[in-house]
Amino acid sequence: MEKNPLYLGIDVGSVSTNFVATNGRDEIVYKLYLRTGGQPIKAIRKGMKTLSRAVGEDVLIGGIGTTGSGRQLAGTIMGADTIKNEITTHAIAAQKLIPGVRTVMEIGGQDSKIIIIKNGVVYDFAMNTVCAAGTGSFLDRQAARLEIPINEFGSFALRAKSPVRIAGRCAVFAESDMVHKQQTGHSVEDIIGGLCEALVRNYLNNLGKGKKIEDPIVFQGGVAANIGIVQAFKKNIGKNIVIPKYYDVMGAYGAALIAREEVEAKGGATSFCGFEKSQGDYKARSIECSGCSNMCEVIEIMFDGKVLARWGDRCGKWSALEGESQSVS
Repeated sequence: MEKNPLYLGIDVGSVSTNFVATNGRDEIVYKLYLRTGGQPIKAIRKGMKTLSRAVGEDVLIGGIGTTGSGRQLAGTIMGADTIKNEITTHAIAAQKLIPGVRTVMEIGGQDSKIIIIKNGVVYDFAMNTVCAAGTGSFLDRQAARLEIPINEFGSFALRAKSPVRIAGRCAVFAESDMVHKQQTGHSVEDIIGGLCEALVRNYLNNLGKGKKIEDPIVFQGGVAANIGIVQAFKKNIGKNIVIPKYYDVMGAYGAALIAREEVEAKGGATSFCGFEKSQGDYKARSIECSGCSNMCEVIEIMFDGKVLARWGDRCGKWSALEGESQSVS
């Protein structure tokens, strides 16, 4: 009896590395959220080991997709069928769970993005990777500084009676403003409430500027768990905000959905190289090519002393040399 295949999605970010396994009906049968901890290869190894135990090492894997800032790395290690950017995967996942979605707001650990969808395709988008204000890592840091569990951060904001005005356009200024408000005697609830409002204003003024935010509006990413931020969005936009069931792993879910379509389109053959391959001795290094004035940063992945992949060069000079050991000059 032929087994029903599962499809894997991996989202490697700077803060978290997420995994999902879906069945042939695009239902998530397993999900995993791990902290990247500055070691994406270690996070991939740990996640794949945990995933193999959960679904069974003898399970049939029909396809695998990767996304996130470390998508090339994960794709190289695992033999991905598709490697897509976060805008594409988040849009695909949102449309799968909330048909007809027009606006996707996503705030992750280190960046934030807004995606405008028209007629089922991405019409416009904006992404902020420069400032950490409003991202998960910034909120984690403020919660730790105030000695409040991050899962209670939002409830403090909802108890604010008179939210203070916080400068939310910069993470440094926001933190110094919070310290000043503490020193002047404002309550923690009012400070946190003011911070949530400031960060939402910053998001809408930067990423949402010039964009028509239309219903249905989906909010995803780890920060969607913060009810203080959610309420601030509802107040500023004046519309309902939908939080999807799998808000925290939507990038990985979208990668799995795309992988299934990709594999089926090419006749059902996957490039997935097996769970055991992830446990190999992989090494990554960053080297600078001085071949021209571009001075490209070339990322090189080694396995058992052999080059698996290179990327980052604009001309293709080094990325075309997979499997060869050469020095960049």
